[in-house]
Amino acid sequence: MKYLALIYAAPGEGPDFGDDDFGPYMAGYEKATQTYKDDGVFLGGEALQPVETATSVRIRNGETTLTDGPFAETKEQLGGFYLFDCDNLDDAIKYAKMIPSAEHGTVEVRPIMEFD
Repeated sequence: MKYLALIYAAPGEGPDFGDDDFGPYMAGYEKATQTYKDDGVFLGGEALQPVETATSVRIRNGETTLTDGPFAETKEQLGGFYLFDCDNLDDAIKYAKMIPSAEHGTVEVRPIMEFD
């Protein structure tokens, strides 16, 4: 079954690019990604540009509205994702716990709806 691990963190909660801790932090992501690949569960994953670059699209009564920024104001913001192919939720959670941002943010694990 496919699971999406959505990675959320509040700005400033983790190391920023250029900080002394940033290299080891990213090494944690590289290690996790390699584990996923070695274990055959990695289907994809990407970091996202900052939330300020987002555009929200809404269509109401046939009229399209574009808004800069995310859909909702929240402390934690979506920063990236992994897509896993795991046997069960417990396995997906095991892999999600390897994501470095789980130590200061939130990793939401959701099964992918499959339409046959």
